[in-house]
Amino acid sequence: MNKERFYDALNTVLTGEHVRAGIGTYGEKTVHAVLKNYFEPYSDGHELKIGDFVADIVGEDGIIEIQTGSFDRLRKKLEAFLPVSRVTVVYPIPRQKWVITIDPETGEQGKKRKSPVKGTIYDAVPELYKIKQFLSDENFRLCIVLLDVDEYRAPPETTGLKRGRRRGYVRYDRIPRELVDEILIADRSDWRCFIPAGLTEEYTAREFGELSGVGASFASFALNILMAAGAVERIGKRGRGYLYKTII
Repeated sequence: MNKERFYDALNTVLTGEHVRAGIGTYGEKTVHAVLKNYFEPYSDGHELKIGDFVADIVGEDGIIEIQTGSFDRLRKKLEAFLPVSRVTVVYPIPRQKWVITIDPETGEQGKKRKSPVKGTIYDAVPELYKIKQFLSDENFRLCIVLLDVDEYRAPPETTGLKRGRRRGYVRYDRIPRELVDEILIADRSDWRCFIPAGLTEEYTAREFGELSGVGASFASFALNILMAAGAVERIGKRGRGYLYKTII
């Protein structure tokens, strides 16, 4: 983690064409643009074609794909990239966010409020499920970036987007403000960051869920991912529940 380089990347984006075009109107969203400049400050390494696909970054560390949305679109890229290169998938998660309503036509902003919801690395689990067949590939890496962000929301009638779940507003853009943490999973042992402290040698999804704070149902989902990554194995049953063991 390099906060000085992060602030340089943030300044590059916020003073450049991206923001001058207006929040949410540029083709590339702000978090994606900032992280692309953070991981590769030189634009010569951006948006390079590899086979039939365009990679976000190509450099000394291989290919870097910054994914701020669904991992569904990553599957074809990973199928093409992993046999020929190391691939690092960067996934940003808002640790803390402040919500600001905005009228995209006038630029008028509403009151800024702090969201009570805080992000954790477990927010990556639903997306990782979509690419779980690649998690044990020796060329696959995952980098989870925790950020503090300002989240701009706009009424759906001003964006043409589908109605959002919260108060009829949709997320328009996120502006990163602080780099909080960077968790790199470069080999199998690094998946231990998902294993909560205090587990016994053998444990159930309920026990995993209680110690991680995600609940039993979501814990089963997380354990499925960890099995695909080769970090956990299912070893039997205790009553009606499966038993798991960490093997890293």
